[in-house]
Amino acid sequence: MKLILVVLGIVLIVVGIVYFVVPADSLPAFLPGHEAGLMRVRMKHGVLSAGIGVVLVVAGWWMGRR
Repeated sequence: MKLILVVLGIVLIVVGIVYFVVPADSLPAFLPGHEAGLMRVRMKHGVLSAGIGVVLVVAGWWMGRR
């Protein structure tokens, strides 16, 4: 369970970084927030994804301490 939480957390942190640096029209089509012709980045999606990723990594670390 610890490994799953940490890996999923790292994946979500990477997705959050992608949301911060890639405009909405250049996002892969499978990511929520892809919108053709929109040149701004999706800050809320990035903050939420990275935040949940950090929580999952911390939860995995916390489980590993027991």
